[in-house]
Amino acid sequence: MAPTKTHFGSSLDYISKHRSQNPSSRTIVVTGATAGIGLAITNHLLSSSSQHLVILTGRKIDVLEDLEAKNPDRVISRAGDMSDLDYVKLVLQGLHLDGRLDGLILNHGTFGSCLRIKDIEVEDWESTFRINVSSCVALIKAAVPLLRPSKGRIVFTSSGAASNAYSSWGAYGASKAAINHLAMTLKSEEPEITTVSVRPGVVDTAMQVDIREKFLQNLDEKDQKKFGSAKDDGILLPPEKPGRVIAELAIRAEKALSGQFLSWDDPKLAAYRTD
Repeated sequence: MAPTKTHFGSSLDYISKHRSQNPSSRTIVVTGATAGIGLAITNHLLSSSSQHLVILTGRKIDVLEDLEAKNPDRVISRAGDMSDLDYVKLVLQGLHLDGRLDGLILNHGTFGSCLRIKDIEVEDWESTFRINVSSCVALIKAAVPLLRPSKGRIVFTSSGAASNAYSSWGAYGASKAAINHLAMTLKSEEPEITTVSVRPGVVDTAMQVDIREKFLQNLDEKDQKKFGSAKDDGILLPPEKPGRVIAELAIRAEKALSGQFLSWDDPKLAAYRTD
């Protein structure tokens, strides 16, 4: 998929007309949009009667093409790998957004090689941080000038591993702790932009498949039992549950939430749950 589409609809003035006709419509970027929580977020935004406009990133070109085909006026996609910072810096470049972006959902991420610190290569650690942290910084840097006019929102998909250590999850957990700190920093540096970091819980995604099938032996025994049987025990959440909360936060998160790290089912987020 060549990234040739630079505007929504059939002409440059489509976005201003669309916003005028749909005053509750928001223009939102979703990273990691082609699977799991990211796809759930995307589907929620596109199914809204508010007719939101979305800019999507992801590696699954077929999924992006399908989303564009089904929503030709409301989807712009940018296929690529978030480990490539040159690509990340260009995601918003050249897009005609009429000077405004309402939301940035940073949902992409990698689990990394899932090795204990004594076994992991420093390069693996750096790669995890490049995808989970540095790419977020690059995209935030590009998005902030567009978010300021709308007093927009930034939402991170974080993890419980940010505050709960698991053996062999060091790089992943530390990178998620870093984006939680990034949310706090943005609260101070960009007070007009509301930034929230969300713990989505244990979700039925490809990451859990990798934990069960590739990395289980690297965990401590008690965690092997917890994650090894999570699917069979029926404790995995469908991605739609946290996905809907994250999407709604990008649309209408209150300023009082800025800088916080909250579980998707925290009482503070009850107003953002639609199920």
